[in-house]
Amino acid sequence: MDRPSSASPAPADRPRPAAGTAGNTAAVSAVNTPDTPDTPTRTPGLIAVVGLGTMGTGIAEVLTRSGHEVIGIDISEAAARRAVAVLEESTARAVERGRMSAAMRTAALARFRTFPGLEAAAGAGLVIEVVDERYDTKREVFTALDRIVRPGTILATGTNALSVTRLAAETARPDRVLGLHFFTPAPAMKLVEVVSTVLTSPEATANVTALVRSLGKEPVPVGDRPGFIADGLLFGYLNQAAAMYEARYASREDIDAAMRLGCGLPMGPLALLDLIGVDTATTVLEAMYEASHDRLHAPAPVLKQLTAAGLLGRKSGRGFYAYQSPGSQVVVPDAETPGSPGSGRGGRPQAAGRAVHTVGVAGSGTMATGIAEVFAKAGFDVVLAARTADKAEQAVARLAKSLDRSVAKGRLGQEQRDAAVARVAPTGSYDAFADADLVVEAVAEDLFVKQELFQALDKVCKPGAVLATTTSSLPVVAIARATGRPQDVVGMHFFNPAPAMKLVEVVRTVLTADDAVATAHQVCGAVRKHAVDCGDRAGFIVNALLFPYLNNAVKMVQDHYASVEAIDAAMKLGGGYPMGPFELLDVVGLDVSLAIEQVLHEEFRDPGLAPAPLLEHLVAAGCLGRKTGRGFREYARR
Repeated sequence: MDRPSSASPAPADRPRPAAGTAGNTAAVSAVNTPDTPDTPTRTPGLIAVVGLGTMGTGIAEVLTRSGHEVIGIDISEAAARRAVAVLEESTARAVERGRMSAAMRTAALARFRTFPGLEAAAGAGLVIEVVDERYDTKREVFTALDRIVRPGTILATGTNALSVTRLAAETARPDRVLGLHFFTPAPAMKLVEVVSTVLTSPEATANVTALVRSLGKEPVPVGDRPGFIADGLLFGYLNQAAAMYEARYASREDIDAAMRLGCGLPMGPLALLDLIGVDTATTVLEAMYEASHDRLHAPAPVLKQLTAAGLLGRKSGRGFYAYQSPGSQVVVPDAETPGSPGSGRGGRPQAAGRAVHTVGVAGSGTMATGIAEVFAKAGFDVVLAARTADKAEQAVARLAKSLDRSVAKGRLGQEQRDAAVARVAPTGSYDAFADADLVVEAVAEDLFVKQELFQALDKVCKPGAVLATTTSSLPVVAIARATGRPQDVVGMHFFNPAPAMKLVEVVRTVLTADDAVATAHQVCGAVRKHAVDCGDRAGFIVNALLFPYLNNAVKMVQDHYASVEAIDAAMKLGGGYPMGPFELLDVVGLDVSLAIEQVLHEEFRDPGLAPAPLLEHLVAAGCLGRKTGRGFREYARR
């Protein structure tokens, strides 16, 4: 969040430029909005940005480079100088890359001036406030601006947690107050949430929305509630990740790697908390919890502890990770780094793994076929067993076609393809697993079916063979207990499609032997997958964090807060997600999603994890997503 700006006019009668910048009253007046004070603003003319921290500077840069006259206001001369330096550096890079001429750069720099007092905003048609995320600070700024600017001026707050309506009510112009929530880094991120209150005039909203579009950004209309869309979904997910880390369920490295590799996110949740600021996240979550009373929004104690200790993330040089220096993005090793002396988390199993030469794969579906392909390409001999020999042969045929596509795309040589196919032996009997060193089960996600299979494997497989289940939601220990060798049973949760996805969650039960876990890590390395450790509880890492987020997105639509399209756009453009939550739900299958959410709710007994009724209704109606042609969207039938 940005540094607080002056909440009262500067002592002088005229606005004073901050040290080292150019600006004067004449320059401000030259770009005033229409002369009639009560004429609604159609184009903002001069725009003022109050607060020149990271976000304020970024917004000022976007506006200036888009051709707008911009006044930057901050009581800190150092902040003003930094803002000018940022604009100088970014425009210089643009000239070097041929995106801007030298003349355009000179003009852009001339359009930006900084001042220490709020009275510099007197001629602005739009004022964007991005000071510290504290209500008292924002209220002081807004009430001062209300006295300074003209009646037609629109006042916008950059808050992502505080009540815009409450701020609007503090002014004499509640119809001209709204929220304008940019995302960091503002020059790069396309999303801007335009927050209208019950008091905001449609004209003010329309004018600001048009401005956002003119900046090359995507405006998403939202109502006034803490977190709005993107942060409303994002911060609950971040909070759960912090709680997962605090409970020592998984290391910070494994949590972050799981979400990056398992969901395609640009950054893991704990690294993102450090980037946002642990204190900022705590403030947002507290506001969300005050509004929702949902325990998923109650800040994890570790967030409050880090905030109290001044360990705020990158800006302080230490948060969940340690950084080279305050403000640096370079992570440096600390006591928790895997392999470091005294590390209490994140260490890999010290036991040696068992030798694995032959791998058995049980199943003939998409996941089983993909896993067989992964092992065959890595040089393992693979026995693929299905309920019938025909199903097994069909699975191998699909595997061969997959490898053919890799050859066509130049990712695999023809000889490599032929060798991989030759390593896979299809069979209709589990007896063929007698010599396998590792057996990976990928049958239906049904506990009874898996237990029956493991009972059969227990009789067939040789002593010392590691038995792995790919379950994504069932208790691994319940599957292990179906055998007489629970110490040899481990979870290996591959992600679909297995050949492409790099993540494998390695799940240890209370009965799993260390060398069985080490074997899972060993083979993951051999097939070029990234293994993360987690315990045997519902959802493991990825699904435990992903599906509550998806469920909360459904609740937003159910509550008529935002549309499916707006939510998907917000998460893709504001969070950098590869897919919006509803796109993902329709791909995964609403029935599959509901089943996982039911398992999570049953395991943790948290009311906030109860599946959204809208999701239940869609499943009951047979609207399961792409596979049925209709889910949250409709799809053309093939």
